[in-house]
Amino acid sequence: MSADEIRGAALGTAPVPLSVLDLVTVGAGSTATDALRTSADLARFTEGRGFHRFWVAEHHSMPGVASSSPAVILAHLAAHTERIRLGSGGVMLPNHAPLVIAEQFGTLEALAPGRIDLGLGRAPGTDGATAAALRRSDTLHEGADDFPQQLSELTRFLDDDFPDGHPYARIHAVPGPVQATSPGGVQSPHRPPIWLLGSSGFSAQLAGMLGLPFAFAHHFSAHNTIPALDLYRETFRPSAVLSEPYALIGVSALATDDEREAPRQVRAAALNMVRLRTGRPGLFPDPEEAAKHEFSPMEEDFASSWTKNIVHGTAEEVRAGLDDLHKRTGADELMLTTHAHRGELRLRSYELIADAYGLPAV
Repeated sequence: MSADEIRGAALGTAPVPLSVLDLVTVGAGSTATDALRTSADLARFTEGRGFHRFWVAEHHSMPGVASSSPAVILAHLAAHTERIRLGSGGVMLPNHAPLVIAEQFGTLEALAPGRIDLGLGRAPGTDGATAAALRRSDTLHEGADDFPQQLSELTRFLDDDFPDGHPYARIHAVPGPVQATSPGGVQSPHRPPIWLLGSSGFSAQLAGMLGLPFAFAHHFSAHNTIPALDLYRETFRPSAVLSEPYALIGVSALATDDEREAPRQVRAAALNMVRLRTGRPGLFPDPEEAAKHEFSPMEEDFASSWTKNIVHGTAEEVRAGLDDLHKRTGADELMLTTHAHRGELRLRSYELIADAYGLPAV
């Protein structure tokens, strides 16, 4: 596996490669169809401006997030792009049988050879009741023992290398390497690189020990960013995948033409998160609704803490904020996620950021 599949190139004046995490946001007054069209438009645009990768994240039972099926969305995006890397940020492994994930991402690799990333998380991506429905179990296995075992099983399915005598030795994920070793086989043995995702130290340490690339969720766990990255680098062991650590961080960023619009959209994002954290998820509210909402003292504290970590404002303000974040964390890549009520604002934000860094048309 080439390290170039993991490491991108910094373009323009950007300090590191820039990428995209898309949540397929559904705003009040719009549909999932609208959101998915925006995602396809966004993938095409960011590909044309040299963003390195475009990931979608698994979420469930959230009306304002239409990304419950990353593999389906990625297949759609693969048909609308040609070069940009596509991947999951991430697939929540405990929600699925490892063989199913291996089959899905083997199929994606066949659709877009050499362009697919498999990012894995161990959280459910939803509330406990929904996770139980997904897993058909009242016991949620997310502990230190279960996830590494699931990861090992998935990796063996992807590589088709269960040892003789293993119960799964005669089971093959298709599309996959077994097709290259079958009589007359010409299937590529290549498979997507695995990333580990996290918002604490567990996945950071595991990624380091296994020599895998690591993606940290700075956008919702900023207080853990530097400790987790330090732990990843300290525990890193060179592997066949990487000779040295490679870590990206997810960053909430919103640039607007009108300096007054960014704070309005960020306030709406805060209301959206307040509702989610209090068990009342809904469509992404518009700024007018957020302006009318009477935040309780507890909600206001949460909203202030949440918005503090969103890099927002004019294009120059956002560029300065991203540059500062890179200096503080030493991240190898910045993966931007943009929350706004309207799709055109999300698209415009990426355009403004690309222009601010002088990213060339590719």
